[in-house]
Amino acid sequence: MDSQIIESLIADLKDTRQRTLALINDLNSQQLIGPMLDTVNPLLWEIGHVAYFYEFWILRNRHGTHSFLKNADALYDSITIAHNDRWDLPLLSLDETKSYMQQVLDGVTQCLQSDRVTEQDIYLARYGCFHEDMHTEAFTYTRRTLNYPAPELANCHFNRKQYNAGALDGDVEIKGGEYLLGAPQDIDFCFDNEKWQHPVTLKPFAISRAATSYQQYADFVDDNGYSNKQFWDDESWQWLQSNKITTPNGWKKDNNGNWLIKQFDQWASLRPHAAVIHINWHEARAWCRWAGRRLPSEAEWELAASGTPDNINEKRNFPWGNEKPTENLANLNSYAMGTIDVGALAEGDSAFGCRQMIGNTWEWVEDTFNPYPDFVADMYGDYSQPLFKQTKVLRGGAWTTRARMIRNTWRTYYGPERNDVFAGFRSCAL
Repeated sequence: MDSQIIESLIADLKDTRQRTLALINDLNSQQLIGPMLDTVNPLLWEIGHVAYFYEFWILRNRHGTHSFLKNADALYDSITIAHNDRWDLPLLSLDETKSYMQQVLDGVTQCLQSDRVTEQDIYLARYGCFHEDMHTEAFTYTRRTLNYPAPELANCHFNRKQYNAGALDGDVEIKGGEYLLGAPQDIDFCFDNEKWQHPVTLKPFAISRAATSYQQYADFVDDNGYSNKQFWDDESWQWLQSNKITTPNGWKKDNNGNWLIKQFDQWASLRPHAAVIHINWHEARAWCRWAGRRLPSEAEWELAASGTPDNINEKRNFPWGNEKPTENLANLNSYAMGTIDVGALAEGDSAFGCRQMIGNTWEWVEDTFNPYPDFVADMYGDYSQPLFKQTKVLRGGAWTTRARMIRNTWRTYYGPERNDVFAGFRSCAL
């Protein structure tokens, strides 16, 4: 095995664990449990679950070792433990949970450094790392949902001048054609829902150069967008009415009538050119109807991110090319602790001139989450399959997303009602 690959992977495992702990270390015992909500887990349970994932798939399933806990399955198996039951489990203390997490990390590290390591071990360890990365994003939105303070994370830049770059208006026109949607079979790693590349035919389309900004969305809200039924389809209107929604999640006006936006447990003035976030699929479509536009299809989004004008199937791993993300290319890794101006980071443009298609905010597309042709579930069968036909697709990653895991073909998915996650959108001309 390539020792550099293994050492890099071990470094990633340690890094994601540091992020996990940084997101919970300042919380008290009550905060680590929190209220029972459909959209969050008890954090004390969730951090144990991410360690269990490695132990179950690598140490136990691959190498036949015994669990470090006698009741690990009864505590942390997310497939068999109903969501609402997770608050009533006999959970370990925080110190005991951290000890278990460290035992698992040490065990996986020893496995990767041993003579018996296999390609399957490396694949599963990377899978586990990305699984933990996805949970650290969930830990972050959980803190906002529960009004906990902003986490104190290393290497963050709150007010870098390059982030305050203003608006970026206009569309880019893409001629369409037969495009290969999905991941190529020679990719180092991808999830089952990205497999495999297959042809789709796209008509010419025009897609916005940037994601929708707070000011653009505020114009819709101020134009009575949340009380005018003509902008909402029946399902979306029902969601709006049944939940008594009159503004976006985390918006309120100050005494002078100016919008304030909730940032964790604080309120801050609306930043007009930053990408709007915490918008759900229903709201994104309503804005599009108000603006005389539409959401892109999943294939249109991926083409705009990955193709080139000369050859739409000369697919790049990232909008700017195949170089891994850096701070000058994408707002990832919680660098900015929020969305930045949609006109920032021009170096990260796609070949068509679309900006920030990776990072800043997850972007809703029109499509329902469905399998690609000839889909076969990976070893973790519940990663994609239970959510097909029920959820909507998002692309591109957010400011919280870890740079090591995102790419142009990555698909994530949430229910269309989820306005608590780090999601916004860009639009297409009709």
